[in-house]
Order: sequence, then C-alpha cells, then structure tokens
Amino acid sequence: MKRFLLGIIKFLIKTLLIVIAGTVVWVLLYKYINPPLTPLMVIGYFGEAKTTKKKWKDYNQISKYMKLAVIASEDQKFPLHDGFDIESIKEAIDEKMSGVRLRGASTISQQTAKNVFLWPSRTWARKGAEAYFTFLIEKLWGKKRILEVYLNVIETGKGIYGVDEAGEIYFGKPAGKLSKEESALIAAILPDPLEMSAARPSRYVRERQNWIMGQMDNLGGPVYLKKIR
Repeated sequence: MKRFLLGIIKFLIKTLLIVIAGTVVWVLLYKYINPPLTPLMVIGYFGEAKTTKKKWKDYNQISKYMKLAVIASEDQKFPLHDGFDIESIKEAIDEKMSGVRLRGASTISQQTAKNVFLWPSRTWARKGAEAYFTFLIEKLWGKKRILEVYLNVIETGKGIYGVDEAGEIYFGKPAGKLSKEESALIAAILPDPLEMSAARPSRYVRERQNWIMGQMDNLGGPVYLKKIR
C-alpha cells in the first residue's frame, strides 16, 4: 500500500514538473513570437463571429494615446504593481461581502494572461491558472511586452481583435495614428465590445470616453508611459 501511494505521489510530482516546464517554455516562446491565435478568437470564429480580423502592431507602432487610454480605463496602477492590484481586489471583496455586485478587479496583466493562454470561464480552476500565468508573464515578459500583447489581442468588436484593426474599421487609420479622442473611444467599449460600439457610440459610451480622457489627463498625459519598462 505504501509503495502504491509513493508511486502516485511520484507520478503527481513528475506531472506537475512537466506542466510547469511546459508552461514556462510556452510563455517564453510568446516573449519573442507573437501569439498567432487566442482561445477567444477560436471560440468567436466557430461561434457568432465566423471571422477573425486582426493585424499585429509592435509596441512602437501603437499610438501613445491608445496605450495611455487603456491604462487610464482598465488599470491605472499598471506600471507600479506586480500583476495584481491588491487594493482593488480587497475593495471588490468588501463590496461582494456587503451584498453589492462584484466589480472587476483584473489588471491588464491578468487580462492578458487570460486572453492569451486560457479559456473564458469563471471557475476557481481558471482563476488559479490566470494567477499562475499572470505571475509568469510579469516575471518573463516585462510591462512593455505585456501591454503590446494586450493591445493586439483584446476583443474590440464582433470578430475584431486588437487596436489596429479597430482603428482601421472604426476610423480608417492604423493604431499609430489614433488620436486621444479615438483611443479613448476604443478603450470605452472594451468592457463589452459585442454590445458597445465605437462606430455608433451610445450616450453611455460617450460618457465613458469623456471620463477616460479626463483620467488620461489626471495621469499626466503620455509622459506617464515612461514608467513602463
């Protein structure tokens, strides 16, 4: 019996080591090679979208306003944390405990890990995997690569991924030429790009756009991006 249990333990340890080694290699690979597809793109293609429109742009080919807009909108502490905004997580938990609907507390790093490596789900297993991959990309990629990948894989419409494709479709210009107003409008629809539109923005989307532009100013403008390494 002891030999049997010892064999199981050895098997589990070997399996865990293989998984860790494999995921580390996977993450390192994407540090130098752009992800060709994400699970969400595949799901969308075989779902309602039936198409995948995307075009990769390197970090320096993306407008400084677009970079700042997503930080102002999604994760204002992005250059400062290690992948997790502990303060926002605590606030979200407190709201949940008080009966208030749980708000999102995911950082750009967490969203990138989820979009690139994982499937859409709210299970604890997926959340645990998200935390693991967030830790890996923070340690192995660095902030610039995380933001670059994020801006290229985020869903920006039905079957539309990345800010460059969004810029071309909504404004007829590439990511590098997006203005402050256009960048804020794209960032405004990110929480629900299938329901909200940058082409036909609702009053709520316009309000979010104006709020984001205000937050961009509060952060000090594009100079804030110098904090990203």
